Amino acid sequence: MIKRMEAFFEFGRLGTNWRTEILAGVTTFLTMAYIVLVNPAILSDAGVPLPAATAATCLSAAFGSILMGVIARYPIALAPGMGLNAYFTYTVCVKMHVPWQTALGAVFLSGVIFLALTGAGIRQMILRAIPHELYAAVASGIGLFIAFIGFQHAGLVVKDPNTLVSLGDVKLPATALALGGLVLMVALEVRKVKGAILIGVLAVTAAAWAMGQVHWTHAAFSLGELGKTAFQLNIRGALGKGLLEIIFVFFFVDLFDNLGTLVAVTKRAGLIDSSNTIPRLNRILFADATATVFGSLTGTSTVTSYVESTAGVAAGGRSGVTAIVTGGLFLVAVVAAPFIGIVPGAATAPALILVGSLMLATVTEIRWHDPLVAVPAFLTLVLIPLTYSIANGLGFGIIAWAVLHLVTGRLRRQDWLLYVLAALFLARFVYLSGS
Repeated sequence: MIKRMEAFFEFGRLGTNWRTEILAGVTTFLTMAYIVLVNPAILSDAGVPLPAATAATCLSAAFGSILMGVIARYPIALAPGMGLNAYFTYTVCVKMHVPWQTALGAVFLSGVIFLALTGAGIRQMILRAIPHELYAAVASGIGLFIAFIGFQHAGLVVKDPNTLVSLGDVKLPATALALGGLVLMVALEVRKVKGAILIGVLAVTAAAWAMGQVHWTHAAFSLGELGKTAFQLNIRGALGKGLLEIIFVFFFVDLFDNLGTLVAVTKRAGLIDSSNTIPRLNRILFADATATVFGSLTGTSTVTSYVESTAGVAAGGRSGVTAIVTGGLFLVAVVAAPFIGIVPGAATAPALILVGSLMLATVTEIRWHDPLVAVPAFLTLVLIPLTYSIANGLGFGIIAWAVLHLVTGRLRRQDWLLYVLAALFLARFVYLSGS
């Protein structure tokens, strides 16, 4: 039985084993476990019952990650997406006064559209239309993005009213712990220690507890609370006048966030083949679309692939077992949600910084001497972290690529879909600037 499973997940071809995959799955979970606390807190501002939102968050993350691991066999974990949950709450529900049940209906419909486009092969066409150099820029841009998040969690980068960001206080215990954890993880990586990132996270967590830097309060929780959100979505209301634009935003942002994350994780894991195509792409896209539909049925906003999956890949994860382990831990988190807060941000921050730095290796694939390539790639690379959005960075990169090739007479008929994407992105940016 074990041998058959190893053959199914292609352990031999990928050069991996059970120990490595399990450690990678635990690592991915620890770096994205914050979503169990953050997503329900955001959704509760829309009126979604907090305990139910917590259960929905855990179940949808578990379902999506396990489905990805079993069907697509990739080390990509899924959970309700940051950014889209804020749009769900603060734009749709609070600003537009849309009931959360109706907003869930819009999420459901966007997932159904995903499934339809996947079945028709359109999402696959979109992925193939994006130039290889922009793939490399997306992967590096996401590296900067997650490293920036790590710097914030570490307290090394803080808000500044004059310059937007500034250097934090390195004397703070949490910042010192994060920096010490980074040194430890790098040292272990250099020595080729298996599970270096996980060891670092656990070591910093232990040190933080010993220093009294973890402030955690137990909260009561019951799985039965899920009934307050499960199947409460209002699909008919979501089809009403004025809500089609909401469905489009959920769909559009999730589409390109997913594609960007997919490219970053598969490139980091070395899973893109020699022709720059991703094997079993249909299954990957089916898994994330189905997870969004499932999430809306349980009571949470759009479920998407997580860039933190690169932490598991950096820890050696190469197969779907990594995602299955992560999903299994999210199942455990359904009943252990009150205890998730025991891992402080200072412990996961160095993992994000380390993984982000390693992802910058893809910049060498970009032809920096060619302005037609360098400028779009640079915009993609820089605007992902600066706008806090994978979709925004990729959008500016595609628009720049299309415009520059058009004005220099380098337009090719076979690139028609890229120009369609550029027009759609431009329309989105104009719409968002006016809203």
